[in-house]
Amino acid sequence: MTPKDRPPKMDPDILPPLRDVIARHDLGARKNLGQHFLLDLNITDKIVRGADVQPGDSVIEVGPGPGGLTRSLLRAGAFVTVVERDARCLPALKEIEQAYNDRLRITIGDALSVDETDLFRGHGTQSIKIVANLPYYVSTPLLIKWLKLRDGDQPVWGGMALMFQREVADRILAKPGAKTYGRLSVLAQAASTPSLLMHLPARAFTPPPKVESSVVLFEPKALPADLLAALERVTAAAFSQRRKMLRTTLKPIFGADTERFLSTLGVTPTERAENLTVGDFIGLSKHALVDNPTR
Repeated sequence: MTPKDRPPKMDPDILPPLRDVIARHDLGARKNLGQHFLLDLNITDKIVRGADVQPGDSVIEVGPGPGGLTRSLLRAGAFVTVVERDARCLPALKEIEQAYNDRLRITIGDALSVDETDLFRGHGTQSIKIVANLPYYVSTPLLIKWLKLRDGDQPVWGGMALMFQREVADRILAKPGAKTYGRLSVLAQAASTPSLLMHLPARAFTPPPKVESSVVLFEPKALPADLLAALERVTAAAFSQRRKMLRTTLKPIFGADTERFLSTLGVTPTERAENLTVGDFIGLSKHALVDNPTR
């Protein structure tokens, strides 16, 4: 790279407007990558405050695009590692990297396959925070992946602030008996304490998506990794056919003992999955570990 090709060295306070960066680097959003850029720094600053990002925190951001949320994270004093699949964004991110010296690291790759714990080896901080405007098409598998990042029974992350399609956020936060209550609700609420930070209209993004979005905060919650794995199996079976009774849907897990296990927990065998609490599902999962760990 010649001196002419290198991005200019910039002070953090005089980074160019994001719309100028997008135009200069020809970063038109790509539909196949689920790109909807969030350019309003007032909103990205609010997300960072909601995530309680403190100076010295290590933060993973997935899908930074031109770097709007990245700028807010860095201004809060965090050490940021961005994971971006679209190599077109690299020049724009390099400009931010130059402005913030050694506090930004860039990884070009797929967030579904990256090892988050490796990204922060050597940073010297005790907890990792994950803050991201997620591409909608990978938001659910990424959330489940991160919920499972555990050291014993504790998550390796200290908090998450994630942007979802509003419909997905509703599922994460749903309570028993609600139409939106399902497997994702149980897994998220068993492995963390989720709460709503804000809703965002489509017009907040460039280009506007066809749906509204929501930012959900996740506080870490203790749950042994093996119990979480059992919970995945139990909820997958229980919600596989929502209108069927638990004595039928859970038979692949518990076999002939299904009704006995349900009765032991005070759950009526004719009940449906949508009416069980998160505690009920954890109780069933403990039985799955103790009485039938391999089924």
